Amino acid sequence: QVRLMESGGASVQAGGSLTLSCQSSGLTGDVYLMMWFRQGPGNGREAVAGIWTTSGDSYYADSVKGRFIVWRDNARKEVYLRMNNLKPEDTSMYTCAATSTLRGGSWADASLFQYWGQGTRVTVSS
Repeated sequence: QVRLMESGGASVQAGGSLTLSCQSSGLTGDVYLMMWFRQGPGNGREAVAGIWTTSGDSYYADSVKGRFIVWRDNARKEVYLRMNNLKPEDTSMYTCAATSTLRGGSWADASLFQYWGQGTRVTVSS
């Protein structure tokens, strides 16, 4: 059984930083794209940042480039998201997702991800 468990969400002031963690278990094989999505109040789901477990190739939404960093520790089966210079608009539920293939589609397409965590909440106050 695949399980993705996020942690690290909190309430912070604007300009602050947080590091989220996604612990995976039960994934078979070595090649996965681990992606962070977020969904804020009244907003649709947005792909934030992701990384391939083998190549280390990463993706970032334009809204977080230069502020967020994603990396992985394959030995620990964890993926991290460091969020710097947080803004109130970053307030969201952050969810980790995994897929073994994008089937030629976009890394931002949530429908291509088979496995999802429950999420961790980030609140940024001004």
